[in-house]
Amino acid sequence: MAFLREQDREEVRKRLGELAGPVKLLLFVQKSSGLIIPGQEQSRCQYCREVQQLLEEVVELSPQLSLEVVDWKQDPDHARQYAIDKVPALVLLKGDGTDTRIRFYGIPSGYEFSTLIEDLLDVGQGAGQLQEATREFLRELKQPLHLQVFVTPTCPYCPRAVRLAHQLALESEMVRGDMIEAMEFPELAEQYSVMGVPRTVINDQQFLEGAVPEPMLVQALAAVVEVANEDGGNGSGGDDGGTQPHE
Repeated sequence: MAFLREQDREEVRKRLGELAGPVKLLLFVQKSSGLIIPGQEQSRCQYCREVQQLLEEVVELSPQLSLEVVDWKQDPDHARQYAIDKVPALVLLKGDGTDTRIRFYGIPSGYEFSTLIEDLLDVGQGAGQLQEATREFLRELKQPLHLQVFVTPTCPYCPRAVRLAHQLALESEMVRGDMIEAMEFPELAEQYSVMGVPRTVINDQQFLEGAVPEPMLVQALAAVVEVANEDGGNGSGGDDGGTQPHE
């Protein structure tokens, strides 16, 4: 059964016609062997198959898009290269293979499907639409920042928060922006006390509730950077978020 209805396909095809350059979608999954070993809990990825099917349908709608699927258990070095610690995980790359540091953990469905399409257009263009003050902040940035935005597919405010995190990541090599589908990763949501969405976690230090305006997010980022500088530059933005692999 297809994810996209014919009417939706035509609308997405039209939007993707605006792509200014090629974009590569790199999807990390865990493929099920179907083998059950007595005495051992069978690890699985609940939505890996669905995410792959959805992305295959999207890629079919534009010659500018390509999809590579990687089994993170079979190719752990590839996963480590992109700091992938849980699946399903989608990484967006520019046409030349440059990492945009844009991540989707979980299926980009519901309201987050629009986020995926807009992100693809931004990557194809090579930049998002940020205020000049934000760009100036990013140009001066010396400390890595890791933004984890927790969402659910039915949250109408979440795409705004995710889009902003992803545009920051696309603009600066010092920023990584993750969309995390809270219901697919309940342990992680519990770890960060996610009671409502969107909830943005910055370097495990600062928490923002709701889809805050761009200047407010930059102010919060600046505060995290200031703390890191006072601590001698030992911020946690360059790590994997402190989580254990989720299978």
